[in-house]
Parts: sequence; structure tokens; C-alpha cells
Amino acid sequence: MAISLNISRIAKSPLPDFVLPAADAVGLYVHIPFCFHKCHYCDFYSITKQTPERMAEFVDRILIEAEMWVEQFQSVKSADRPATLIQPRTIFFGGGTPSLLPIDQMHRLIDQLAVRFDFSQVNEWTIECNPATVTLEYLQMLKSTGVNRLSFGAQSFDRHDLVMLERHHDPEDVPRSISLARTAGFDRLNLDLIYAVPGQSLASWLNTLEQAIHIGTTHLSCYGLTYEPNTPMAVKKRLGQIKAVDEDIELQMLHATRARLREKGFSPYEVSNFSQPNQECRHNLMYWAGDNYIGLGPSAASHVEGVRWKNRGHIGDWESAIDDRLLPIVETETLTPEHRARELIYLQLRLANGINFAQFKSKTNFDAQQLFAGQLKQLSKQNLLIVHADGFHVSETGINVLDAISAEFLNA
Repeated sequence: MAISLNISRIAKSPLPDFVLPAADAVGLYVHIPFCFHKCHYCDFYSITKQTPERMAEFVDRILIEAEMWVEQFQSVKSADRPATLIQPRTIFFGGGTPSLLPIDQMHRLIDQLAVRFDFSQVNEWTIECNPATVTLEYLQMLKSTGVNRLSFGAQSFDRHDLVMLERHHDPEDVPRSISLARTAGFDRLNLDLIYAVPGQSLASWLNTLEQAIHIGTTHLSCYGLTYEPNTPMAVKKRLGQIKAVDEDIELQMLHATRARLREKGFSPYEVSNFSQPNQECRHNLMYWAGDNYIGLGPSAASHVEGVRWKNRGHIGDWESAIDDRLLPIVETETLTPEHRARELIYLQLRLANGINFAQFKSKTNFDAQQLFAGQLKQLSKQNLLIVHADGFHVSETGINVLDAISAEFLNA
């Protein structure tokens, strides 16, 4: 049995009911939208110049939203399942800049979420931090409450790049923050980096990469700059005020990154993510495996067994729904079994290990070798896929056109 959630009255326009399947949620994402400054490339929902009072009220509302989802999950029953649980194995606080939440409010949020959800199985808890603002006291508090992984938005060690990206920190803030994190007891640390920044050369990017390697974190996320619609950088590009890095240079940056990080012991386990042995981001692996997760906060997304939804994207709208004790959902979709199977291929093509035939069939009830026989034959013939007895993955050449390869599976 599953429960039908009446969400039509909480949306700006009528939405159909959707069915929450009888399944546990193994991931939890909390979107904390507060930022010191809105970076020019960022399209994640964030707001600036918020008062401590509103931040405290934000925590109140996140906890109410959590309670509403606990009630919904406990209402879902089946013959072999007396109730379903939000029992995360991984937790991720993203934003925005979560570390801008005042220390007392972050402590309260963590403590009270642990009261509402079952955190007994959590093996990874990541919080994104700003390298310009963290303190030892703040990081010690995070460590004491069970957080065991930090992600710092370094983006670059080149001052020109930081100005272009509108990042309000200095290159030296990054090693300082990493040192504080280690003093606080953290050993699982990530740096986010961006390449193909306007004006950046292959040499300057590799210099940034070397400085990141020198810091000695266990994980690096290296993303090519994306010009998201309506961001200031996209507008500047459209107006001719900045020029994007040539596509050939960007591909050189990508492959040079993969080669250099391999030399330094970082496995490219996902197209943009590199880790030392056993240091992969388990929360992101949960997404790429198509598992179930709940998102709390404005604009947060959720997925349970092919049913997915998104929260209201503006904090005022999200607050209004919570204050009325209504789930703040505005977009829902229930995937057909085949669509869900195709999306799983789309997700797992990003992984170095790719798709395992047996695991894919166990999860989707589809035989990938039959369902995608044409794609596997054609793309392997073009040396874009490596197909073997147990599964398939994208080749090093195929990485250059990963989006096009994914579309062959998703849209067929």
C-alpha cells in the first residue's frame, strides 16, 4: 500500500496527487540558501543580507518540514513493511553557504534533525563551507555533532579567476581553512575547483590544480564552467563582455586534469570528481545510483522509487507553505519503469565503472543488453563506449561527448 499526497492546494496552479511508494529514504539533503555574496556563475538558489532572526526562523521551519515528512513516511505501509523511514546513510548540507548559519542555529538544526530522523545508519555527513568565513570553533562544533566531511568552495588559486567568478575570498584563505579543519579533527576534505574560466589558460589552470594537490585533501571536484541561463556570467557572455574559453582548450584542461590527478593517486571515479582510495563522496554516489532521498528547504529536490518532486524555489513561498503546515511542493513527476531505467543509465554513465548489467537488472527489471542493444553496438563501434561481459562504461574519447552519448540512451 502507498499513500496519495494531496498537494494541489499548496501550489500556485493545480497539480495532480502523486503516490509516495513504500520505501525508505537513504539520503538527506538540506538546502541552506544564505550567502555572503551571489557569485556570478552560480544558479543555485541563494539569498544575501539575511538577519540572524530570519536564520533562526529558517531553522524552525526546516524542523517543521522534517516533521511533516516523518508523518508522511510513517503513514506508508505495506504487507511486509509496518512503516517506512527516513533513515539516511548519507547527509549533505548544501547551499548557498551552510557555514553562514550562526553557530548556535547550526548546532540546533543538527541536534533537532537527529531527534526527528533515524541517524543510526549515517556513515557520511558533508557540509559545504566558505573558506573565507569558517572558524575553528565552528568546525569543532560540526565535528562534535557527527559531521565527518567538509567541502570547501576554493574554485581557483588565481586572483584573476576569483575576480572573474566574483568569489569573495583570497587564495590563502583555502589552506588556512583546511588547516583549521584538520585541527578540528576532519580528515575527509574536498575542494571544489572550476576550470575554463574566461581568460584562463591551460597553464594557469594547471597551476591552480597543483596548488590544490599540494594542500593534500582526499577529494577534488573539478568542474568546467557552465554558463547557466540568466546568471550574470551568461548575460556578460551574451553581451560580448567576456569570451568563453575555446572548447578545444577546455577539453585539454579536462584530460590534463584526469592525467595529473591519476599520477597523484586520485581516481577519476566520476567525470568531475576525483578521490584518494575509499574517499569517494558517498552522498553523490547515492544520487548516481538512483537511490531514494529527501530534500528539505527552498528549491530542494527529492526522489523515492521513481517519484520525484521539488520544493518551492523562493524562500518566501517556501516559508508560507511551512507556516500553513503544508508540504512546500511545486513540481512532481512519476517516472515510468522504462524512463527510470533510462535515467539510471544517464546517471551511471558519469561513473568510471559505468553500468553493471546484473545490478542494473536487479534495480530496474530491465535487461540493458536487450533494451539498449542498438546503442551499445553503435557507440562501441565508434570507440565511445567500452562494452565487456559485465557491463559498459564511457571511453576516454567518449568523455568529450558524454552529453550526446547520454542522450542516445535517455531519448531513444
